[in-house]
Amino acid sequence: MAEKLAAVKGMNDILPPDSARWEWLEEKVRSLMGRYAYRNIRTPILEHTQLFVRGIGEVTDIVEKEMYSFADRSDKYGDNDQLTLRPENTASLVRAVNEHNMLYEGGKRLYYMGPMFRRERPQRGRYRQFHQIGAEALGFAGAETDAELILLAVALWKEIGLTDWRLEINSLGQPEERARHRAELIAHLENHADLLDEEAQRRLHSNPLRILDTKNPAMKAVVESAPRLIDFLGSQSLAHFEALKAILDANSVPWSVNHRLVRGLDYYNLTVFEFVTDRLGAQGTICAGGRYDYLVEQIGGKPAPAVGWALGVERVLELIKEQGTVVPMPVPDAYAVIPDAAALPLVMKTLQALREAGVSVQMHAAATSAGMGSMKSQFKKADSSGARFALIFGQAELDAGQVAVKPLRDGKADAAQAQLLQPLDDISSWAQVLRSGS
Repeated sequence: MAEKLAAVKGMNDILPPDSARWEWLEEKVRSLMGRYAYRNIRTPILEHTQLFVRGIGEVTDIVEKEMYSFADRSDKYGDNDQLTLRPENTASLVRAVNEHNMLYEGGKRLYYMGPMFRRERPQRGRYRQFHQIGAEALGFAGAETDAELILLAVALWKEIGLTDWRLEINSLGQPEERARHRAELIAHLENHADLLDEEAQRRLHSNPLRILDTKNPAMKAVVESAPRLIDFLGSQSLAHFEALKAILDANSVPWSVNHRLVRGLDYYNLTVFEFVTDRLGAQGTICAGGRYDYLVEQIGGKPAPAVGWALGVERVLELIKEQGTVVPMPVPDAYAVIPDAAALPLVMKTLQALREAGVSVQMHAAATSAGMGSMKSQFKKADSSGARFALIFGQAELDAGQVAVKPLRDGKADAAQAQLLQPLDDISSWAQVLRSGS
């Protein structure tokens, strides 16, 4: 026997019935995005490494430690290059927008769904292949677009029944405001250098804002006494932040300002926000977003404002499970019980007609060459399938041009719900009964 192979560590199979939860969430997202006039975009999983170096930042943990990058081994086509499995999708989306001149005729609202890849320690709700859903609005500079994206996320939580979350917001201001704050922050941290951990020491001059986001309790006092970025913001930045708050308040969305909520890269500005839960341990952020007005130009396009968010699908589904939210599992409308394999040509013709009429039908199929199996075993499988009805293709029924329809669920013992005979030559007259269940 050949060696049994397993999936790569941190890259998981998604099997039924769990896959139904993914489909359910994806359908909710597609429907909601349509109502907000966001359109789907799909970018390659594989991109040039340089895209993420420029788009995420050379001094970030993602680029330094976590990306799956490799040299294209073949120069047959003249594209000897460093390639990377995408660790996030914003850079890819902006690259696509630039490459195809999508902002030529005005702003665009876009959304995506798909797998991302980071080499990090797998843990609850966080894997090496993980999945994100994101919404991005490019070409719009106002605080109302920031608010719209937050309201879109809130609407999604309502749609899927997610209740245990809180919204944290902050403003990063503009680059010149952050530069003044950065100088003061470095000076403050240098005055407490003996209290900084190794990671903070490494980031002190390359990315000091990220130090404010530390999870190290030993640095709590240093971080809390650090100068606050909001105190360095000018009137326009503050007005943008106040406009965002006013729209959230008008829509009864609760929020709190988290002065430690930052982004370490220069292309982020103004609004940043996160939806956080306490149910998933240390990995509490389920959705993060913000404005990145300088990224489009940094990746090679003409300057254009942009704002967006991304959520972790695994974390959201884990939270749904934690809350006990019931996700409907797909079941067939009917299960075809077939006593004699000789009837299969006519049976399968009938089932095809039912499916064309919108009925979901699962057909009993032989597990071995010995035959279709006993009626008892077929009814047992019909019951376990979750189908509402059994379609019994007995020889006597077929000779009369009929099929017996037997209820399997609620009311199946009632006289009014007894087994009925339905005509094979007029499927449309009774297909609705199978679809509706009554």
